[in-house]
Amino acid sequence: MKSKFIFKILVLFLLCSLGFDSLSAEDKTPSLKNEPRRGVWVSVFSAKKTLYSKEGVHNLIATCKKAKINEIYLQIFQSGNAYYDSKICDRSKYDQMVKAAGLDTLDLLLREAQENNINVFAWVNVLSLGNNDKASILTKYGNSILTRDQYQRPSKVASNMEIDKYYLREDMIFLEPGDPRVEEYILTIINEIINRYPLISGIHLDYLRYPSPVPFVPGTRFNKFGLTYGYGVKNVERFKDKTGLNSLDTLNNEDEYLAWDNWKRQQLTELVRKIASLVKVKSPNLLVSCAVISLIERAYANAFQDWSAWLEDGLIDYVVLMAYTKDNQFAKRIVKSALGHRGKGKVYIGIGLFLMKNKPDLFFNQYRMVTDLLADGVVFFSIDDLTDQIIGYLN
Repeated sequence: MKSKFIFKILVLFLLCSLGFDSLSAEDKTPSLKNEPRRGVWVSVFSAKKTLYSKEGVHNLIATCKKAKINEIYLQIFQSGNAYYDSKICDRSKYDQMVKAAGLDTLDLLLREAQENNINVFAWVNVLSLGNNDKASILTKYGNSILTRDQYQRPSKVASNMEIDKYYLREDMIFLEPGDPRVEEYILTIINEIINRYPLISGIHLDYLRYPSPVPFVPGTRFNKFGLTYGYGVKNVERFKDKTGLNSLDTLNNEDEYLAWDNWKRQQLTELVRKIASLVKVKSPNLLVSCAVISLIERAYANAFQDWSAWLEDGLIDYVVLMAYTKDNQFAKRIVKSALGHRGKGKVYIGIGLFLMKNKPDLFFNQYRMVTDLLADGVVFFSIDDLTDQIIGYLN
């Protein structure tokens, strides 16, 4: 017995002498070897006006190289406006860029990014029209294609609405995902982008959800205590045709509430499925990602954005959590929870750099925490907040 104990001690000693301890140390600090992919969001509202000049493109590439960023999420469709070479929707913003730069700077950016091993994703605002009440889809179909709350009001805040004294609503126009006309509109836009710009690395979907007021209610059975959306004209009609239930009337029991909530989740999921299928048919190498509400319970129960299922079923390649907070303990809990929902995909963490650009230590602690938890990627919001000091922390 004593000899066996001595033998085990000798084996352990031998393993340590061969570097067993160093391997364990690496496992304890995985961020040293498992640096996540780095991305940055570039908004159409960026003060840098990247796509309005050749110099803007060159500066973006140079900044990304300096910060070791290898993914750019470039907003090219926002509020129904095309910031790309579109033939199907309002392209006046794109025409302004071409006039200012003398060429299609999106083409230029894609070429330069490819030469520098940087992926560029077309960032598309799917269901939000912002405040653009002149969007082409509204001109064509009118307000019948908008989602509505249970009292048949659109999501846009109006000054004469008494309810807005008690709820913080998203002050923008939202389309109804359960309306086949909306689905056709979105798919046409995605198809145009992937065919016009073959050098993009994929499609990044944003606002692929229902409006989510604050405070929010966790499902239809709590409707009398708050606001929920999905009561667009066509969506209500289609649900009634399918189930015989009228969601605008008082639903009578838990099963009926659940049927309606699941129906709304299904509308978003089917839209995701059809977008992803369209993209993957074009090229299996094109990636599909989605910016999502970081709190999975709120995403699922209130915005009806079941991103966990999208990953589990392999509908999209990854999500990017909009985990914008200065509370690093809260951020840690968000990230740890989300990473348990990778499914067949990946989970990137969106860091609200705009909240911390004047507090680089706070930012770096959050970035390192995300890295140590082995997130698949990190995306910074946004390019305008990537200061020299922040870049220094990233090197």
